Amino acid sequence: MSHIGHKTYEFCPPRRVAFMGLGVMGYPMAAHLARAGHAVTVYNRTTAKAMAWCEELDLGERAQMATNPREAAQGAELVFCCVGNDDDLRGVTLGTNGAFAGMEPGAILVDHTTASAAVARELAAEAQKLGLSFVDAPVSGGQAGAENGVLTVMCGGDEAAFQGMLPVAMAYSRAVTRIGDSGAGQLAKMVNQICIAGLVQGLAEGVAFGQHAGLDMNLVLDVIGKGAAQSWQMDNRGKTMVADQFEFGFAVDWMRKDLGLVLEEARRNGARVPVTALVDQFYADVQGMGGQRWDTSSLVKRLQKKGD
Repeated sequence: MSHIGHKTYEFCPPRRVAFMGLGVMGYPMAAHLARAGHAVTVYNRTTAKAMAWCEELDLGERAQMATNPREAAQGAELVFCCVGNDDDLRGVTLGTNGAFAGMEPGAILVDHTTASAAVARELAAEAQKLGLSFVDAPVSGGQAGAENGVLTVMCGGDEAAFQGMLPVAMAYSRAVTRIGDSGAGQLAKMVNQICIAGLVQGLAEGVAFGQHAGLDMNLVLDVIGKGAAQSWQMDNRGKTMVADQFEFGFAVDWMRKDLGLVLEEARRNGARVPVTALVDQFYADVQGMGGQRWDTSSLVKRLQKKGD
């Protein structure tokens, strides 16, 4: 069972919506929509997960499941999506059983997948041909942010579509912001991941350095966390690094997927991201240590190895 936090929802007229993809992020996000009063039809590739979601919510007609994306999207004003990658996204939107085939003109598809800017622009163009709207809307805040309904959402798409999804998306968000046209949300998420990668590596090096020097690192983190070195990563991952705990949060495999998107986009647009490329290889080392599903703060593990 999931751990969906309590939240006071801002008033938004009930809407008929769909949600595709009930992973660690999508499951609580869809639940917040239903608890906010919206009628939610869910689709998940593994049917048992959708059935479990309906049973947990126990809201009757406000929480139903569909057997394919097209069925889920039929009659929905907004269709939300949070799947794995570009190909997964195409799989649930395009084709005879894709969501686009079930949506009515004027409906909006809001994609929370962390994917490429190219696929966002591709699907926005396909949606426009059908009289639909597409908003790329990757999120930041991790599993805890999804469960507590306090995600930060970065959006790309036209202003009217953004305004149409905004009040509904606030059910699981604390900030929903339009960055620019189609693809801009995904590009902003790439900036987010670039910044996180460098911060986590710096924190990992600091923790490992202090440990090699024989310092009480919990005390050191308490002290420097009150100064200019303070960050979300330090506050939330510093002491778990010290404790050698990595069984929570955002997985290394997912971060490598995201950084792959960054590096591909950087090759396209000419941006120089040397630190990001280096940290990506450090994460490859962690994968080689068996840490594919460890939290991203596990970068410290490769620094704690003797002789590294």
